[in-house]
Amino acid sequence: MLTDLEIAQKATILPIKEIAKKIGIQKESIEPYGKYKAKVHLDIMKTNPNGKVILVTAINPTPAGEGKSTTTIGLADALSAMGKKTIIALREPSFGPVMGVKGGAAGGGYAQVIPMEDINLHFTGDLHAITTANNAICAMLDNHIYQGNALGIDPTRILIHRCLDMNDRALRNVVIGLGGHLNGIPREDHFDITVASEVMAIFCLSDSLEDFKNRISKMVIAYTYEKKPITVDDIKATGAVTLIMKDALMPNLVQTLEHTPTFIHGGPFANIAHGCNSVIATKMAMGLGDYVVTEAGFGADLGAEKFFDIKCRTANIMPSCVVIVATIRALKMHGGVLKEELNCENVEALKKGISNLEKHIENIKKYNLGYVIAINQFASDSVEEIAALTSWAQNNHHPISLSSVYTDGSKGGIDLASKVLNIVDKDQKQFSPLYSLDLTIKQKITKICKEIYDASSVEFSQVAKNQMLQIKNNGWDKLPICIAKTQYSFSDNPKLLGRPQDFSITIREVKPSIGAGFIVALSGDIMTMPGLPKEPAANHMDIVENKVIGLF
Repeated sequence: MLTDLEIAQKATILPIKEIAKKIGIQKESIEPYGKYKAKVHLDIMKTNPNGKVILVTAINPTPAGEGKSTTTIGLADALSAMGKKTIIALREPSFGPVMGVKGGAAGGGYAQVIPMEDINLHFTGDLHAITTANNAICAMLDNHIYQGNALGIDPTRILIHRCLDMNDRALRNVVIGLGGHLNGIPREDHFDITVASEVMAIFCLSDSLEDFKNRISKMVIAYTYEKKPITVDDIKATGAVTLIMKDALMPNLVQTLEHTPTFIHGGPFANIAHGCNSVIATKMAMGLGDYVVTEAGFGADLGAEKFFDIKCRTANIMPSCVVIVATIRALKMHGGVLKEELNCENVEALKKGISNLEKHIENIKKYNLGYVIAINQFASDSVEEIAALTSWAQNNHHPISLSSVYTDGSKGGIDLASKVLNIVDKDQKQFSPLYSLDLTIKQKITKICKEIYDASSVEFSQVAKNQMLQIKNNGWDKLPICIAKTQYSFSDNPKLLGRPQDFSITIREVKPSIGAGFIVALSGDIMTMPGLPKEPAANHMDIVENKVIGLF
């Protein structure tokens, strides 16, 4: 089979104006970036969009791969092939994972969004705009301190950090302002990856330019010596930052290999941030299509939980169905099989690893939502393994579908699409978030850890306790929670696969993201600036005779 890149390069791609017209967007409402991608004006947003939202999530990821984006794209293509007016809403890739080990976010095989090279390399520059906006705030903050510090900002209590859209461990801890008086005030600092920044979260949770401006103005970036919060508005940076972001806030329109319209906009990580594409793109899709297929990052314990408890609550979105993606290979890894042994049949390990999938199903049920299990098929899946998994699902009354969209495109997702429609089009249950915002910060964190992760206890560092008290004293305690946690396990230990039991979650820091509208709780050893692997994917990328190679 051809590589993902080769498939994308051989594809027939339609002019983006035709894709826009397909969903009722006139050429006057788009800003083309070349022939095959465009930004869409916000003035076409509908006040009460009613497209039905289908969320694609997954089990805890493993090196074996799950194919969540591939399934999202294949499902939407299948719905389109069945005559349903369907639009996809995805996150855009971060350079860090693209150049590192994870890869891009454009799907794979015959279920891809195109132009794949553009989407994974710069695209329309949104992440660069977010990086610039964030760093403009940092520059203006440090300049304020240098120019006399009229606000009395404490340089040891600065919350915002400069960011870069690249994995770069050397920037985790730095000292700035060295070189004498003319070069600023020396202080310790560190970099975050762009997708972990609060500016990214605000970008993705805003529903208009004015909402973005309002949210960014309230973003808390530091404290004074008297421990009073300093906002972006206090340093008079709100207008400049909004100006930097005015074009980036328009959603990006592209297409799949089968020409299904796709919005790709925003890209927060789900293990650090809230892991969902922009509210603007999702709601625009809901206003233009009858069905919107979207995804949330990593496993359902992270991305889906945050989609439900943060994004849906913030944007008043009522999801209609959840697709939980799993692979037999990944389930075997959760059952104890090493990566190099995954091609060997192992029904017992598969059965053991199903415990991870079971817990994710239990969690989806907590939100009162219908679901379908999508098994992303691999050539190495044996007849016996498939039979064991489907038998388990049938015996436990779990809707399940074998998906072959990677190799067969929309044809391989027709059964999945049919089962999704059976849930979406019947009488809907009433979706509800996991917790009430009136609970204390500690109660909300504990509820997520115990109910979603299955933790037996939750430990809070003294630093976290002090921070929770300060957040309460500032009147910010009635916000939802965004837990930063390893994606590989329900626990905060990435080595505990499957469904671990009798473990404790440690919350080491609790930070306010007031502009975004949530409280961040950092657990375990999670870092906001990843590093590159020993053999990064970037080592194998090149352009030869004007043709991209090595990009997956």
